[in-house]
Amino acid sequence: MSIVIDDLSTVLDSVEDEDEVLTALSEELGNFVEYVGGPEYAHVLLSPLEHLAAIEEPLVREKAVESLNKICEQLSPRQIEDNFIPLTIRLSKADWFTSKISAAGLYCTPYRTASPALQQGLRQQFGQLVHDDTPMVRRQAANNLAKFVKEMDSQVIIVEMVPLFQNLANDDQDSVRLLTVEILISIAEEIPKEQQSSHGVLLTALRNLFEDKSWRVRYMVADKFEKIAKAVDEEVVNRDLVPAFVKLLKDTEAEVRTAIAGQIPGFCRLLDRETLLNEIMTSIEDLVSDPSQHVRAALGMQISGLAPILGKEETISHLLPMFLQMLKDEFPDVRLHIISKLELVNKVIGIDLLSQSLLPAIVQLAEDKQWRVRLAIIEYIPLLASQLGVKFFDEQLNSLCLGWLGDAVFSIREAATQNLKKLTEVFGVDWANGSIIPKVTAMGQHPNYLYRMTTCFAITVSVHSPYILPRHYI
Repeated sequence: MSIVIDDLSTVLDSVEDEDEVLTALSEELGNFVEYVGGPEYAHVLLSPLEHLAAIEEPLVREKAVESLNKICEQLSPRQIEDNFIPLTIRLSKADWFTSKISAAGLYCTPYRTASPALQQGLRQQFGQLVHDDTPMVRRQAANNLAKFVKEMDSQVIIVEMVPLFQNLANDDQDSVRLLTVEILISIAEEIPKEQQSSHGVLLTALRNLFEDKSWRVRYMVADKFEKIAKAVDEEVVNRDLVPAFVKLLKDTEAEVRTAIAGQIPGFCRLLDRETLLNEIMTSIEDLVSDPSQHVRAALGMQISGLAPILGKEETISHLLPMFLQMLKDEFPDVRLHIISKLELVNKVIGIDLLSQSLLPAIVQLAEDKQWRVRLAIIEYIPLLASQLGVKFFDEQLNSLCLGWLGDAVFSIREAATQNLKKLTEVFGVDWANGSIIPKVTAMGQHPNYLYRMTTCFAITVSVHSPYILPRHYI
């Protein structure tokens, strides 16, 4: 065993500048426990990993920390007390910030099995990292504090961790402050909701995060808004989060508005319908004409999720006009997202009303210049057809479906043949023999080679399988 460790030391000395080798070594050492005699001797691997955890290259340190935690899980409480915790403390007190950054990720695992006295020492030492002069160290401490509090009881969190959170939340570096959003969520999840209102410092910090001068911090709040709402009590949601949500929907930065648009259905699901309609819906409707195409695209992806929350009547009055406007949006992703999510609306208001309201726009999009939009329409047609019935389909959509067979884009032609197969499954063989097969087989004589190729392809993929297509056609 000592030979193995000596050899490792030799390797470390000889490849100090070979980052790729050191990264691989850092990762593999976490799997070396069985090669040094099992968990009983696993602590001998800590020394080379401690060295690797202080290397300048971030990826080497990251893999070393992962391996150290992996080994720690296999150590006995005595080994953790005698070997692992001292290693963590040494790295935490090192002169170089690289060692301290690694140390921040080594507290959770030993804390679980440490004695109360050692746990207190670990908390105190972690606090030193939170107050470190180097922003990179504070950043890593903030990154790990969210996980660290999960190992503590609520009283310890309130007395010791909330002040650390408060210190980070007031940091002059926005790269540190933005990481406190996850810490706030973790703390709120561990403190019983009925006790949260008595801890004013948390609510004050929450309000400050909503209005932070840095858009990056507000972006992080917006991106985690639903998680925040689920972690706090209902009073805080209605009193603080609803106004904050509206404010973020109107934020001056498009990135923030994009992030909060992604939270619309998740957050609104936590509210009563009256609050949604009276306090939030107008601001959501304003995003339909947002100057940023990315905001509109994010809204298009999420807006259909409001239909089950609003119910049939309010979906008709509020969402359908938004859909119609967004289906005409100049940015193709907006149109694509609306089409791909119509199934949610269909379940609420029914296909008849949906088709009456949106069919003209859908037909128009069937010839959209963006092939991805046309593809989304094709994929939606079988569902639409099954609900509308054969007569309506033959009158309104039949020629449309056949037209796709000659599209200039192969993916569209391929999807169109699959579409006809699905339509045959919906309407039956007799319908296919009367409405589709003669027209498709006639394309075999079309002067445009694309139509002739599509006829062959349609037969190949069994759109016209032998039990459907009369034998004389084959």
